[in-house]
Amino acid sequence: MPLPAPQEGAMTAAVVYVCAERQPGATLAQERAIDEGLDFADRHGLTVVDTIIDPYGEPDPQAREGWQRVRGLASRGEVTTVVVRWPNAINPDHEARYAEIAHLQEYGVCTLFSWAPLAAMTGAEAQ
Repeated sequence: MPLPAPQEGAMTAAVVYVCAERQPGATLAQERAIDEGLDFADRHGLTVVDTIIDPYGEPDPQAREGWQRVRGLASRGEVTTVVVRWPNAINPDHEARYAEIAHLQEYGVCTLFSWAPLAAMTGAEAQ
């Protein structure tokens, strides 16, 4: 199913969330995830209000400073969409991942995946 079109005059605020292996300076994987998320948001009329990066390695998203910021943006109504490259960036355990996505949905925030094969499967690239 295609993404709904933003209402005229309405800003669709998004945060790009990246959880990638990080060494001193940005890594290629991190750069690609950021670029892909920003491009995805632009193609879908989303206004990126923040890009949040967590280092890879902590499986519990609630133990990550960046994911805590994502949850805060959602709870305060500052974003309507979280753009993530792929589900494992949220949590490698699919059951725990769904709980985090459901938590965001409680605030009316949807989670979209920017990696082309996943986006195509969910209809995000159907526009």
